[in-house]
Amino acid sequence: MKTALIADDEPLIRRQVAETLTAFGFERIIEAENGAQAVDIALVHSPLLLVLDYSMPVMNGISAAEKLSNKLKAPMILLTANADTETVHRARDAGIFDYLLKPFRAEQLAATVEMAIHHFVEISGLREECDRLKETLETRKQVERAKGVFIRQGMSEPDAYRKMQKLAMDKRKSLKEVAEAILLMEG
Repeated sequence: MKTALIADDEPLIRRQVAETLTAFGFERIIEAENGAQAVDIALVHSPLLLVLDYSMPVMNGISAAEKLSNKLKAPMILLTANADTETVHRARDAGIFDYLLKPFRAEQLAATVEMAIHHFVEISGLREECDRLKETLETRKQVERAKGVFIRQGMSEPDAYRKMQKLAMDKRKSLKEVAEAILLMEG
């Protein structure tokens, strides 16, 4: 179920945002009146999108975003009347994906939601690819170090690699696991 969280201390703004998000295809809208409540609700319900007002009691939207950015994988949009550079930089550093100035029209919010979701999906894909590449590089480093153990024992590089491949097949382990075992035995 596509769930969105709206955090704003003004009920009329929450309703306007909820109507736009419902028209955008969100099936469930959860509302919060302040940033602290938004953090608690978001951690329980894991919404696909968060729309946070900057000026709220208890905790503002940027502080809420800071608390959620490492714990929740979802795009966050900040609603605010502040367009000053410091607020924009704080929002960016807190993990806010897009920024919408009040007052706004429904079509502006819809465009902002579209862009935030698109950028979130794109960035998430890049992060996953980066993680895969880091893992591949780490595996390659371990395999090279493990081959070095066999080379120091007098084997050629191709023979060392073939021996590791055979061990991996015989033991039904990955090349990385075989390399780790060789390095453990050597160390």
